[in-house]
Amino acid sequence: MSVAASGPIVLIGAGNMGGAMLAGWLKSGISGASVIVIDPGPQPAMAKLIADNGVRHETAAPEGVKPGVIFVAVKPQVIDQVLPPLKGLVGPETVIVSVAAGKTIANLESHLGEAATVRAMPNTPAMIGRGVTGAYANARVTDAQRDFVHALLKVSGPVEWVASEGDIDAVTAVSGSGPAYVFYLVECMAEAGRKAGLPADLAMRLARETVAGAGELLHQSPDDASRLRQNVTSPGGTTAAALSVLMADDGMQPLFDKAIAAARSRAEELAG
Repeated sequence: MSVAASGPIVLIGAGNMGGAMLAGWLKSGISGASVIVIDPGPQPAMAKLIADNGVRHETAAPEGVKPGVIFVAVKPQVIDQVLPPLKGLVGPETVIVSVAAGKTIANLESHLGEAATVRAMPNTPAMIGRGVTGAYANARVTDAQRDFVHALLKVSGPVEWVASEGDIDAVTAVSGSGPAYVFYLVECMAEAGRKAGLPADLAMRLARETVAGAGELLHQSPDDASRLRQNVTSPGGTTAAALSVLMADDGMQPLFDKAIAAARSRAEELAG
């Protein structure tokens, strides 16, 4: 991947998500010399990655730099403190990308000024290159900028663009928070297995590997989820018996409807 000609990539925050993005960029072929990391104290492993790859590290906004991309990867709770000193970095060719949950483009602009801005919502599997990201670009983002941002984001997995910023709240509810739902599914399966008579540790191993394996099958198969489910379900068999409970009118779908609605509502509240 070549770096945008308009300037370097400035990464604000080298924690879990920012560090994962940096590692992905370097692996994709971006030169460390094209990246500036602003972080007051990266963890030892991240500091080593930065040093080993010739990435410039700063604890505050450097002078005389007009980035092609400012990638904001700090926790939303500190946005209001972190961003104002960085306003001077924004140039006419700069595109701002934020992965801070719940922080709207209007909020970013209140600190950095009006600029080409992308609001993105990755999820935690991005840290192992298996995430999915929803993204929204404001009207100031050019086609070239969007293409480059897409390339930056896809190092952690597929990127799906949405038509309105409000859709990011739904993305947050489905995929941003989604890994927690899957982890809880594992907990529930394991507990049900324990109640069925299995040792707790065995039930957990079985549930964990089943969900991980099913996820990998879904990832590799060209078939959609409903077809894969049907392939596993023999008429009158054990799977059909379980699905008759899970797919009942008061089963999983209405629970997920309520859960996603609750998550989206909370995302809207956090976004103001």
